Amino acid sequence: MSSQSSQIRPTTIIAASVAVAVTGFLAYAIYFDHRRRTDIEFRKALKRESKKSQRAAKEEAEAQGAQQKKAIRAAVDKANEEGFPRDPDEVEGYFMQEVARGETLCQDGSDPIEAALCFYRALKVYPQPKELINIYDKTVPKPILDILAEMIAVDTSIPVRASSVRTGSDRGSDSGSGLAVDE
Repeated sequence: MSSQSSQIRPTTIIAASVAVAVTGFLAYAIYFDHRRRTDIEFRKALKRESKKSQRAAKEEAEAQGAQQKKAIRAAVDKANEEGFPRDPDEVEGYFMQEVARGETLCQDGSDPIEAALCFYRALKVYPQPKELINIYDKTVPKPILDILAEMIAVDTSIPVRASSVRTGSDRGSDSGSGLAVDE
């Protein structure tokens, strides 16, 4: 009988360990809150750290945006160097191929720049780019459409006025996204 009473169940050990861990966490939370409320220097240090992390996040976002703009410009330059078909039959097939490829890339979401590049190539060979931009505005997801708008802004050879290409944030109360064409 004494051997049974001296054994401690594993569940009891686990429960005690969890209780100690929760108690330690709560004690630290109370200590941290007390220190935050009473220690001016600690409060200032927390504020400095918060501002520093916000600044770092902002700088990282700006660097990422600049890198994306470089990638967009390089993609547009490469597409223009490769050239586009001129024969009407080839143009139609090329257009259909690029739109289908762009839609596929939009759905899998792996490379938004490549997806926008497909739509850009299709736009380059389409005889009426303004109409196609209106179609893109209704069918292409906003992140891809924003990249496409940057591509169009980079390429001045597309017969669309510079003021007619604008992102969704410029459209005011209009709930649509992306590109808009002023007629």
